[in-house]
Amino acid sequence: MSLSPITSPAVEPVSLDEVKRHLRVSGTDEDGVIAALIAAATRAVETATDRALIVRRMRLRLDAPPADGIVTFPLSPLQSVEAVRIRDRTGGSVSVPLADLRVDAASDPPRLTTAGTWPSPDTPFGGIEIDFTAGYGPTPAAVPEPLRLAVRMLAARWFERRGDDEPGRGPISGDVAALIAPFRRPRLA
Repeated sequence: MSLSPITSPAVEPVSLDEVKRHLRVSGTDEDGVIAALIAAATRAVETATDRALIVRRMRLRLDAPPADGIVTFPLSPLQSVEAVRIRDRTGGSVSVPLADLRVDAASDPPRLTTAGTWPSPDTPFGGIEIDFTAGYGPTPAAVPEPLRLAVRMLAARWFERRGDDEPGRGPISGDVAALIAPFRRPRLA
């Protein structure tokens, strides 16, 4: 299984001005650093929660149909499934009709199956492609406030410490971890 972006989010879930107010920074000298920290903090929160904060189109590639017939999406919340293609040896593909798909976007993680059986691809790697849109919405207002606050706090912490974190402390701990905890998927060890 591989996951790759088709489009990038149009905006970050928090703005440069929001983080600058949080930091009490008024000048523009550090804008580039703060913007980079916002992007990094956003990716850290998304990775820790398996969620896309701002909508984007993604492509999920599978080598073969799942044994149980149910595709589990690695990213939530699922907005829509736009296409499912089965690749052949020549590089061509056959689209699975969207009417044949059964999508459970309300589950976490979201799931997808077909009305019948999954066709088998003729290629051994990445033979099933699923294009989908994930994220809370197109604007920061759509993102739950605890996740937005986690991004602000993480970007601010990294800005203030400039890499001088306590030894053994991960990038997300303490208060930030508590903010994102309700959005994390349980992991089986």
